[in-house]
Amino acid sequence: MANARNISAARRIALDELSSRLGISFRNMSLLDQALTHTSYANESHSRNVVHNERLEFLGDAVLELATSTYLFLHFPELPEGDMTKARASVVCEAALYRRAAEVNLGNYLLLGHGEKLTGGDKRPSILADAFEAVIGAIYLDQGWLKASEYVINQLREELIEVEHGEAIKDYKTMLQEVIQRHQGQHIVYELLSATGPDHAKVFNVVVRINGIARGVGKGRSKKMAEQHAAKAALENMNAKDK
Repeated sequence: MANARNISAARRIALDELSSRLGISFRNMSLLDQALTHTSYANESHSRNVVHNERLEFLGDAVLELATSTYLFLHFPELPEGDMTKARASVVCEAALYRRAAEVNLGNYLLLGHGEKLTGGDKRPSILADAFEAVIGAIYLDQGWLKASEYVINQLREELIEVEHGEAIKDYKTMLQEVIQRHQGQHIVYELLSATGPDHAKVFNVVVRINGIARGVGKGRSKKMAEQHAAKAALENMNAKDK
């Protein structure tokens, strides 16, 4: 059930602003308000009408999984179940949800408890990712499945393109490790070269060294993805050398 408390004029203006950023015209603004209400705020409130966002987060998580699962099933008919599971996990991850939340400045609209706010909760990736899931749940209840699933796919378009290119399925780090293990005495180290840009759009640059020698450099929106790209570059360099 949506948060039943009255929404102040100032709060409604803020929610209208966020709705515009999201590209969603909410029929029931209380749903969006609840999606942005953290447990710490609800716990500190003296009103029984303040409901936190964890139930909407639960619903939003289900919408995200079903929407991406359906997309992968329909658009990649040759993809086996195991690879679809890997692809979905790479698409619907905390880093991707955090980026989308940061892009619309979701932290500015969160209702947080005093202590949570003082410790930077409005910028914490886990809180922002969870809140974005709750917003998805609110969109689903307010707009229905079709609108919510379309919204999810549009928001995660960049990650789905990586699936199309095979980057979200292949584990290049494991592949490189398997190649190196064929030769005794070799070891792999991934070294972070740089991390540039704002928190929600940071780009990581990583080099992979084999026995201290740089074999590949990669970049990505997360350190994990940069390491995968570095491992891929190392495999390509090694294959070119063998030819």
